[in-house]
Amino acid sequence: MTLLILGVILWIGAHTFKRLAPDTRAGMGETGKGVVAVLLLVALALMIVGYRGAYGDVWWGRHPATVGINNLLNLFAVYLFAASGMKTRITAGIRHPQLTAVKAWAVGHLLVNGDLPSLILFGGLLGWAVWEVILINRATERPAPPPPASMGKEIGAVVGTLVVYGLIAWAHYWFGYPAFG
Repeated sequence: MTLLILGVILWIGAHTFKRLAPDTRAGMGETGKGVVAVLLLVALALMIVGYRGAYGDVWWGRHPATVGINNLLNLFAVYLFAASGMKTRITAGIRHPQLTAVKAWAVGHLLVNGDLPSLILFGGLLGWAVWEVILINRATERPAPPPPASMGKEIGAVVGTLVVYGLIAWAHYWFGYPAFG
């Protein structure tokens, strides 16, 4: 459980470093990007290893209805990441599509995983995403919405979403976490 908690704390710290200590981060220049990237990879490894080895109380479990809701939320989360990269129409209405994706992903996983390690991992990342949105909104003005995306970008985002979602579902099965069962 310690590795999981350290991973979540490191993830939050690395992501919020720029917001909480902007002068220090700016002073690091381009090197800072590499440092943050390495910290995030270490955090990700700690969270994966820590989650797989953690155990704790279980308050609720999977139910067919919550599995379906989880899958829809995660499909939406993957779409938001694709939409963010391709600047599709939905990004005109959602200021932080990637952080909104993290929130949808975390809520979906909390619906089907009611154990202590899941609350630490998914609840911790949900809390981080909410906090990050607040920090960004306080620090920056809302940018002008992007121009409408072409239909090709919209279709590309949907196709990319389906491919990536399929790969994620396959990886879940491979690691022993069935996405649809």
